Amino acid sequence: MSSPRVALVAGETSGDLLAGLLLDGLKARWPEVQTLGIGGAQMVRRGFEAWWPSDKLAVRGYVEVLRHYREIVGIREQLKQRLLQDRPDVFIGVDAPDFNLDLERDLKAAGVKTAHFVCPSIWAWRPERVHKIMASVDHVLCIFPFEVELLARHGIAATYVGHPLANVIPMAPDRAAARRALGLPQQAPVVAILPGSRGSEVKYLAERFFQAAALMLRQRPDVKFIVPAIPRLRSAIEHAARAAGMLEHLHIVDGQSHAVLTACDVTLIASGTATLEAALFKRPMVIAYNMNWLSYQLMKRKHLQPWIGLPNILCREFVVPELVQQAATPEALAAATLQWLEEPGRVAALEQTFTALHTELQRDTPKLSADAIAQVLAG
Repeated sequence: MSSPRVALVAGETSGDLLAGLLLDGLKARWPEVQTLGIGGAQMVRRGFEAWWPSDKLAVRGYVEVLRHYREIVGIREQLKQRLLQDRPDVFIGVDAPDFNLDLERDLKAAGVKTAHFVCPSIWAWRPERVHKIMASVDHVLCIFPFEVELLARHGIAATYVGHPLANVIPMAPDRAAARRALGLPQQAPVVAILPGSRGSEVKYLAERFFQAAALMLRQRPDVKFIVPAIPRLRSAIEHAARAAGMLEHLHIVDGQSHAVLTACDVTLIASGTATLEAALFKRPMVIAYNMNWLSYQLMKRKHLQPWIGLPNILCREFVVPELVQQAATPEALAAATLQWLEEPGRVAALEQTFTALHTELQRDTPKLSADAIAQVLAG
């Protein structure tokens, strides 16, 4: 096929990043490839035609999804009709399984070839979802090595393509250069605060993160705090910082989360893909998770593992602390974060663990992904 037409849906910031790297592989293989659907800035930068922006789908939790249900379902139905009227050669859903698997199922039933990039976390929770994957996709691009065998047990074709972030993030990050770029002092301890990339995460975590920062500042006046803010969430972050009395003590920057993670000594961070980024930057962290009470009660019943943070899930142990729901108090968050600054031997051991993890996840993701999509197109 000389120049395929590829439809994609990426549902949030992390999906936009993953899809952008996938587009690099597709464009290297087919320079004139046409890509369209739902995406964000990283995808648009690579020539993607975004019919809707990806942040329309960036909603977390049962209760929050219900609030936006009608709009999200409406977008999915409009997208499906548009793709059935003018069929792509392949549809690739990038993460966002609640949105994409139903769409993929309908497209596949109508004869459109489908792939899904990022195996839904059937190994963590909702194992029944494997049946929907079987009905929805022709191929799964897996970012963790153990997922291929797990899917093969159910007759689902899959390829391990490595984790794209492992090739983006350097094996030995340059902390000094990052601090110079961000205007941070070289010798001061720096705590990065990442309250999430979704509005709901900022709502439930930001103020308590900044309350924890206030407690840390009382104990360690030399600590500097830096916050990478997604521009559309900056006002909410500033509001939470002001409510905690910390606005004047925070260095808030637009985006630049990778520079911030490079520069810091430790990060207080919302559970999600950013925790894996922090691990690949070899940074100690305290992972927190807090959401609507009802959403959490529903999710908790379906959780299959004792961990929620990706570094702990991949290492199969609590290599970094997790504080969830009521346990994520400002006092507990502050104490756990400061502890990393006081135990350099523990930090050094963690860096070795994260270096081994980084090596395991490093593959030529764009090429392997494009090769797998070529197989799907070839039938």
